[in-house]
Amino acid sequence: MSITKFARIVTYLTASLMVLTLSGTAPATAAPRSAAPAASAPRSATPEPAASATGTWQPPLSTRGRYIVDSAGNRFRLKAANWDGAQGSWNGSGSIDDPADHHAGQDSHGIPLGLDRVPLPQLMSDFRALGINSVRLPFSNEMIHTTAPVPDAAVAANPVLRGETPLQVYDAVVTALTDAGFAVILNNHTNTSRWCCGVDGNERWNSSQSTGQWADDWVFMARRYAANPRVVGADLYNEVRRDVLDDPNWGLGDAHDWYAAAQLAADRILTEANPNLLIVVEGINWTGIPVDGFPHDRPTLAPVRTLSHTLVDAHKLVYSAHFYGYTGPHHSGATGIGETSDLRYQDMTRDQLYQVLADQAFYVTTEGKHYTAPVWVSEFGIGAGETGTAARTWFGNITDYFADHDADFAYWPLVGWEGHDDWALLRYDTAGHRYGILDGGDWRATAWDHLMDSAGRTGYIAPGTTWRMLATDHGDAVESVRVRTGGDWDSGAYKAVCPDGLRLTGLAHSGGRGLCTDAAAGDLRAAGQDRTVVTDERYVPAGGDWASGYTKLQCPAGRFVIGYSRRGERVSAVLCVPARTTLSAAGRTVWFDRSDNRPADAAGDDFAYGAYKGQCAAGEYIAGVAFTTRLGSSPGPAAVLCAPLPS
Repeated sequence: MSITKFARIVTYLTASLMVLTLSGTAPATAAPRSAAPAASAPRSATPEPAASATGTWQPPLSTRGRYIVDSAGNRFRLKAANWDGAQGSWNGSGSIDDPADHHAGQDSHGIPLGLDRVPLPQLMSDFRALGINSVRLPFSNEMIHTTAPVPDAAVAANPVLRGETPLQVYDAVVTALTDAGFAVILNNHTNTSRWCCGVDGNERWNSSQSTGQWADDWVFMARRYAANPRVVGADLYNEVRRDVLDDPNWGLGDAHDWYAAAQLAADRILTEANPNLLIVVEGINWTGIPVDGFPHDRPTLAPVRTLSHTLVDAHKLVYSAHFYGYTGPHHSGATGIGETSDLRYQDMTRDQLYQVLADQAFYVTTEGKHYTAPVWVSEFGIGAGETGTAARTWFGNITDYFADHDADFAYWPLVGWEGHDDWALLRYDTAGHRYGILDGGDWRATAWDHLMDSAGRTGYIAPGTTWRMLATDHGDAVESVRVRTGGDWDSGAYKAVCPDGLRLTGLAHSGGRGLCTDAAAGDLRAAGQDRTVVTDERYVPAGGDWASGYTKLQCPAGRFVIGYSRRGERVSAVLCVPARTTLSAAGRTVWFDRSDNRPADAAGDDFAYGAYKGQCAAGEYIAGVAFTTRLGSSPGPAAVLCAPLPS
């Protein structure tokens, strides 16, 4: 993304206001999906040993609280940059063959920029000199399905790539990066190979394709690089935003529900393609009509506070946000027609900026919450030719914030053409000569060096307590791979099951929300697939009426609750599994049908905002759930039986 990315939203503003009279911009035509290239072995660039910038990290990556860690549990801070081009550069008007009709005059030909000017080994060397350890590598869905080879001129400096399709060139770039020691995060940036972000057919993951096709493409890409352990992440979609007619949303359950689409794609990637990948979910970039007097907003990660994701692997989720000085929390970045009076980030004081960054994104890194996850600012940047005091001050302030808060980040962009894109960290002329932040005279270098050299958490990160939300708002939330392999355990009901390694610890009286944890006991479940679906009171022992007058679904002795189901608001069943150790038969009743009843520390945070909740203490497990079917009473969970964990 560059300074024109949201400036182009002027067209979007006009179209939004005149929705009844305009038909919108037609997206570029994608290549037929039936013509996807075979997953042939990608060509490799000349391998080079990893330098100190990439370190000695060991894949795969996962998360522990707010940190990303490698397979040894050591912190891996994403110090990244975006190598763009494969997502497309055409502006959507004029001849696609004319570079003047492409972003910054750079026709990428649907492949990463610079391959026409610089050999891959030299690019790898320059990337290492920057100090980065990872690369966000955008692509378009159209790129995956394009069968025509790229022009020879597009890979003039890398003649071994002549005759290759864009996807095969992308393969070679992935191999070159990982051979050089970099971590690669795949980023689905656009549907069509076109520069975003107006009304261009790329507003949502399903603007130019179905959600099913989009998820299928992700499974294809994740499988394609599954044998390469340094391909470490799947960044699901870039800057989800409004089209002419509709906003994306976070949890409404309709065709524009980004929360649900991300959940679907994430679980498919982890179960069907590559269980080792980090899953990167970006917040919503824009809703509403950006004109004074009309509702408009950049929600970013604010919705995560009340509705967070829980994946089949509880330690693979990373949240993402973008910040540019010329945009703002309620400002699209437009100038002139369509510009609103809202503050841009670069117009804020340092304290104002810091507060907004915390409110929009970095609160997610707070430990001990159902939403706790690493936050990766996967795009930020500014031009080397920027002379504005406000913009320059903003860049210093935001890089200070990232440095002070030990943030994961990715600069936009990494590579550009000299004389065209002065935002790029590295620019190359037609002869392959390099210009940019490594070569003196670049005012950004001071802030960049401060960020790259800033102290942060390093070394081993001890596993902490995990909290995860279960949400059956619009369907199932069965996040246990072990349970999924056993089949549907309550057909026709909405079902929720904690990820493997976690147990159920809290329920809401209405709305179907739950809370999972591994507090105090870690993975409590015994080996094997044994499970019990409890639909009646047969396992309540004689004299053990712990919720008089209520229907009690209690696990058999030695078992604990990992899931539940509901039909409407009524409790349908609980799912119990055997423990790996002896469990206590005694317990206490926690009622929550008339108020909240949670531990004093409120561990896990509010997992069912607006509903009454009950939650066991960290040293307890749920052995049963009680509810009523009395006329006029809510049939949702009213109490849980909390029993002490083995000491």
